[in-house]
Amino acid sequence: MPFDIDLIRARTPGCANVAHFNNAGAALPSQAVTGAVIDHVRLESEIGGYEAAAVADDALENFYLATAALLNAKPAQIAFIENATRAWDMAFYAFDWRQGDRILTSVAEYASNFIAFLQVARKYGVSVDVVPNDSSGALDPDALSGMIDDNVRLIAVTHVPTNGGLVNPVAAIGRIANAHGIPYLLDACQSVGQMPLDVQEIGCDMLSATGRKYLRGPRGTGFLWVRDTLMESLEPPFLDLHAAKWVAPDRYEMRPDARRFENWECNIAGKIGLGVAIDEALELGLDEIYSRVQTLAGALRVALSSVPAVTLRDIGREQCGIVTFTMDGVDPTAIKSHLAADHINVSVSGQSSTFLDMESRGLDSVVRASVHYYNTQAEIIRLRDQLAALEKIVINRNHQR
Repeated sequence: MPFDIDLIRARTPGCANVAHFNNAGAALPSQAVTGAVIDHVRLESEIGGYEAAAVADDALENFYLATAALLNAKPAQIAFIENATRAWDMAFYAFDWRQGDRILTSVAEYASNFIAFLQVARKYGVSVDVVPNDSSGALDPDALSGMIDDNVRLIAVTHVPTNGGLVNPVAAIGRIANAHGIPYLLDACQSVGQMPLDVQEIGCDMLSATGRKYLRGPRGTGFLWVRDTLMESLEPPFLDLHAAKWVAPDRYEMRPDARRFENWECNIAGKIGLGVAIDEALELGLDEIYSRVQTLAGALRVALSSVPAVTLRDIGREQCGIVTFTMDGVDPTAIKSHLAADHINVSVSGQSSTFLDMESRGLDSVVRASVHYYNTQAEIIRLRDQLAALEKIVINRNHQR
């Protein structure tokens, strides 16, 4: 193994309490991340909030340095924002939308993003066009290329959808976007922290992400990356005295860097904690993390396939740490409750999260079991055994009817 799993689990208190397969919801933070947050909140209580922030200036700046290293970017291109959806919104709503503009997106696009598409479509006469999938269920780059015309204003795609295990071909999408000079917004909410992300290789112009999922950072943290060449053409939908400077009675000037997308007031302790979490991911290595995540996810899919009543619901040629499934005769919510009784955490993903994708596959909801590098083979077997036990309960109940 590329790193010491026993040590990592010892430094993750939650591993002693639960088998945590809800990392695509919110991963278990390390002691170092939790300690950084608590220490700063304690300092605020002892000397005052503004004063504590001044003391923590280096730790706050570390967030920008660490995030830039994570993405192969520059610190000036990074904005700290309270969550991935708001980060995405700050980029998306910064465009000056006009009637006739087209947005190209994916079948498995996340609900929050698609609702924003529908809002600007209603307000400004923008059209939203969904790029068909290929035979594996991923966005088809050839279909995307064939849909390009002079009216396409934005290509907006989710890297890893909230369910289905899919990894979209984001670099191929980037090559098409760059060849036609079309801005490209990537939602990396579920991919950041579980796999390497290099914005230069991907070719996106904006990238939004969260802290609480695979980065193992605090809740209420996220970030936005924006390429320099696009920055000046984007005016955020909200500005304050941090994002802009009031220079005359009737004039303001926006910051030249990505912090124009930030608010002055933010979660200071969370920002420090996210910097620590990113440092830990960089120290372990994203290639190594993703290799272990894929190995564990593959083992989980094999284990689930051994339970006759379970049907895997994952798609795509490349599959990640998100594993989704259903079970004959058992509602996903009941599966979640059964597993929770044995301190096994999973989540349920409903049709409303990825409406087009789920509807096209005839699914109302699925169980989502998402692995991270601190999970173990023993936990996977424990999850499988509980599903097998549930299967027997259902069979016996049916026989008694």
